[in-house]
Amino acid sequence: MSDATTNTTATTTAATTAPAFEEVVTHTPVRDVTLPGKAGTLALVTLDNGFDHTKPNTFGPQTIAGLKTTVDALRARAEAGEIQAVGITGKPFIFAVGADLKAVSQAADREQALEVARAGHAAFAAIMDLPVPTFAFVNGAAMGGGVEIALSADYRTISAGVPALALPETFLGLVPGWGGCYLLPNLVGPANALKVIIENPMNMNRMLKGPQAFELGLADVLLEPADFLEESLLWAASVLTGQTTVERPAVSTDEAEWTAAIKAAKGLVDLKTGGQAPAPYRALELVGQARTATRDEAFAAEDEALADLVMGDELRAGLYSFDLVQRRAKRPAGAPDKALARKVTKVGIVGAGLMASQLALLFAQRLEVPVVMTDLDEERVAKGVGYVHGEVDKLLGKKRVSSDKANRLKGLVTGATSKDGFADADFVIEAVFEEMSVKQQVWSEVEAIVSPECVLATNTSSLSITEMASGLAHPERVVGFHFFNPVAVMPLLEIIKGEQTDDATLATAFATGKGLKKTTILVKDSPSFIVNRLLGRFMGEVAKVVDEGTPIEVADRAFAGLAPMPPFILLGLVGPAIALHNNETLAKAFPDRFYVSENLRKVVAAKKSAIYTWPEGKPVVDPEVEALFDKPADPVVLSTEEVRERVLGVLADEARRMLDEGVVAAPMDLDLAMITGAGFQFWNGGLTPLLDRAGVAEKVTGRRFLPPGAASVPA
Repeated sequence: MSDATTNTTATTTAATTAPAFEEVVTHTPVRDVTLPGKAGTLALVTLDNGFDHTKPNTFGPQTIAGLKTTVDALRARAEAGEIQAVGITGKPFIFAVGADLKAVSQAADREQALEVARAGHAAFAAIMDLPVPTFAFVNGAAMGGGVEIALSADYRTISAGVPALALPETFLGLVPGWGGCYLLPNLVGPANALKVIIENPMNMNRMLKGPQAFELGLADVLLEPADFLEESLLWAASVLTGQTTVERPAVSTDEAEWTAAIKAAKGLVDLKTGGQAPAPYRALELVGQARTATRDEAFAAEDEALADLVMGDELRAGLYSFDLVQRRAKRPAGAPDKALARKVTKVGIVGAGLMASQLALLFAQRLEVPVVMTDLDEERVAKGVGYVHGEVDKLLGKKRVSSDKANRLKGLVTGATSKDGFADADFVIEAVFEEMSVKQQVWSEVEAIVSPECVLATNTSSLSITEMASGLAHPERVVGFHFFNPVAVMPLLEIIKGEQTDDATLATAFATGKGLKKTTILVKDSPSFIVNRLLGRFMGEVAKVVDEGTPIEVADRAFAGLAPMPPFILLGLVGPAIALHNNETLAKAFPDRFYVSENLRKVVAAKKSAIYTWPEGKPVVDPEVEALFDKPADPVVLSTEEVRERVLGVLADEARRMLDEGVVAAPMDLDLAMITGAGFQFWNGGLTPLLDRAGVAEKVTGRRFLPPGAASVPA
């Protein structure tokens, strides 16, 4: 392949007619590449906003206008015979991640939203209509419009190193509206398309890696990342010369096949949203129409859907959630000056059970410092260290780490029955039994060994940090450091300030949380902190509804589209004993509001680990559990709507009390916690925007949590 570059086109500027949105413009510079084998000249467009990979390429109105100008110029050159092909790629590590969401949120009326939708379609259709073959070289992360611009090309290569490819729109409250709902099912078939458009977004916004996207048929060839662009150009040349023939499986237009795929996807949407979110239903309609629609008809339908959804509250709540996760999470409210943080060069972990072992792996992976685990006997210690080594071996087997890295990680994690190895540790975290006296005993033993500056962090899920530190010589270095299970997956880390916790300890805790790549939120020392307190009120009220006579299945159905899973399924995941302990702790602190179910006590006493069994993969209430429940003499049976309204009411009450008590700085922190720690939906805005939108906040507390327009369409 020749590396001769014969022409460089200056970066295009946006057309003056683009709406005046504030955006980071992604430019579309072009360079000509002479292909080998007399394949001709390929004009290579590189999507590049001028920043490194930490600020991905996005498409706002000015970017789209600039892209259209670039493509129009390429059309003229193609018609003049100057170029024989067009390729599109991204800057290092990033292809493009879709629409500029900040620009989307600035759309003030439906007509403006419609204009943005049509402009995107016009630019992408211009690529499809070029008179020469077009290639997308997907070199890095691709989402939303980034996937759709790739679908607009005739051929696609994808790097095996692509970390994330997705159409996440329905997760936010949108649809893939620049061709995704039409082009993808007609490329890979309706079932595969709906995995990307519906199934993955509905399952906590799951992403595809490069090889998975290739397996689904989104690309024609999978190439290694080291020489991806060079190999992509060689492959494009082989296609142009006829040396390579691209064959794709034919997509059936059988109505029954498409209907079955859409019906299956709708079942998942019903389960996840309970009909509360319009976006995935609009996406299903569009995919259904894609079987017979012309391109122009399909694009026009996508335009209308986008315009409706952009002016809907669910999308605005989704954009609010996105902003929390992208911006507020990076600057935790109330965190002290990071300059006060002490360096952490060694970590001690008290305990070697499952939680402690997960923590050991996380600290070793992310901080790359020595980690010492301790427990009462050699057998427990060996089991804990063995768990870490086993998980590292799994990563090695999946080629997620090199053999050198695997050996290094294993070498970092050691175990002992003595705490003497903590003497030179800068940070010790305990993950022992959730009992105040046990934790106080642990800290008494640790304080006798560690330096006066060593941070003592507790992974308690509900106990008082202040009380835990009260018997120590240096209570100011004790801090709450509450992870969520599973540790590797759940983003949230609640950092709890005891009454005597000093700023250096707190700053070290926040810096360590950042090093662990967790979303950190500052929390006042109060029973069960944020997520477990809100979930405790939620689960307690649901249990009360059931104890009064509403069937479990009815109560569970009431929360589709609010919680990530039905509450009694969640109870099985958390564990009835842990849920009972949390509610008992809260009921002790707030006996007037927190309900402890006697039926739940019976479930725990009977050592039942879940409420449901799963014959044939579907949940059925365990008959043995049902037999344990006392039936009320005068049952009160509520509808799903009545259950939902009642439980939302107590959540509004508890959220307002937590804000009044100063548990967190603002409603945004409650929402960020419920999204990242409990999996509450983006398109609800977490919790408080939903309570505002449903009118529950004003009905129960007398006022909204957020001003109108903050997570809803501006008036």
